Amino acid sequence: MRLSIFKNRVFPIIIALVLVLISCGNKTREDSAQNNMTPQQTQHDQQTNDAPIGIGANQMNAYLPLLQEKRVGIVANQTSVVFKSDNTFYTHIVDSLLSLKVNVKKVFAPEHGFRGKADAGELLKDGVDTKTGVPIVSIYGKNKKPSKTQLANLDIVVFDIQDVGARFYTYISSLHYVMEACAEANIPVMVLDRPNPNGHYIDGPILEMKHKGFVGMHPIPVVHGMTIGEYAQMINGEGWLENGIQCELKVIPMSNYKREYTYSLPIKPSPNLPNDVAINLYPSLCFFEGTNVSAGRGTDSQFQIYGSPFLNNTEYTFEFVPQANEGAKHPKHKGKVCYGEDLRNKNRLNRIHLDYLIKAYQNTKDKHEFFIDYFTTLAGTTKLQEQIENGVSEKDIRASWAKGLLEFKSMRAKYLIYN
Repeated sequence: MRLSIFKNRVFPIIIALVLVLISCGNKTREDSAQNNMTPQQTQHDQQTNDAPIGIGANQMNAYLPLLQEKRVGIVANQTSVVFKSDNTFYTHIVDSLLSLKVNVKKVFAPEHGFRGKADAGELLKDGVDTKTGVPIVSIYGKNKKPSKTQLANLDIVVFDIQDVGARFYTYISSLHYVMEACAEANIPVMVLDRPNPNGHYIDGPILEMKHKGFVGMHPIPVVHGMTIGEYAQMINGEGWLENGIQCELKVIPMSNYKREYTYSLPIKPSPNLPNDVAINLYPSLCFFEGTNVSAGRGTDSQFQIYGSPFLNNTEYTFEFVPQANEGAKHPKHKGKVCYGEDLRNKNRLNRIHLDYLIKAYQNTKDKHEFFIDYFTTLAGTTKLQEQIENGVSEKDIRASWAKGLLEFKSMRAKYLIYN
């Protein structure tokens, strides 16, 4: 029988305040210099946002009553934190909930692992968090979807992951599988919402379902312009779970959030997105992952530079040499000089830029060696590669996306929580 955990409950104000105060103890500060990330801040593109964004994890009065006396599973990684009022100190959500006597039974870790150290695509093993003793279950690799056995002793699953708003960033695929597994096991899912740092625009080709995969599971554009909570509502509402099953879903919204605000992530969401510039360029440069061009993995400027040994070194004067580092044990073109372009000082993008990709294709030594099969998986269609190979201009390629984007925006409107 489904647990009715989302009914209104009376929770004494004094107890709620005490819990919030307790949760602000023992904060740690992320070394922003080390991670090249600035402290969490929000601002309007044209004017300062006086009230800071209150992420879902900080809305404790809204969700703590729903977790009392429940056996809780949580999908989390290094970005799953609760902030103090000045947004520079924080505790991990698992540590916070345990300190508040919430019965956290299990952590489910997505790609890159619970602490966010693993390479993209690296297989992860189950284990135990050494700090808390809570069991960790990997939901990446062969076990992308939690099994009934792994969910058996849970009353609710909390999803709290910082996304970056791109279709091929796999956290939304993990969200899909968690919702699907919980729907089948009759377990509610609670999503603690977080800002989308690329939420200010929508762009790219719509995925064709025959090219569905873990880096693209739904018929959406590359950049969808939704928060993780809004996206969860779309997964449910559009019947995208297996056999159209519905998940019992509760989204804990943010306060003071508008999608046109810029949002600087205080913690890098994965090893190869080290700063705001990389996150902003990611939807444009990730296409290079499906080519023989490096997007900077194996350097300190991942997704801020691109290049390869096969590009014309008279056309491209910037060069770099990828080496093994955190998040890239075996980077593309390891130890070889790559000629390309440095984008670290580019202005913030408000659309996908295809000119980098088109220019690289036009200047590569052997065009037959430029694309690999993975490009179609990332693009979600064969059309983009065909257009580039046939010399179609960026303007005309973008025009071919217009109808699909218009239809997506109409569908998307039903699930938006914020302006």
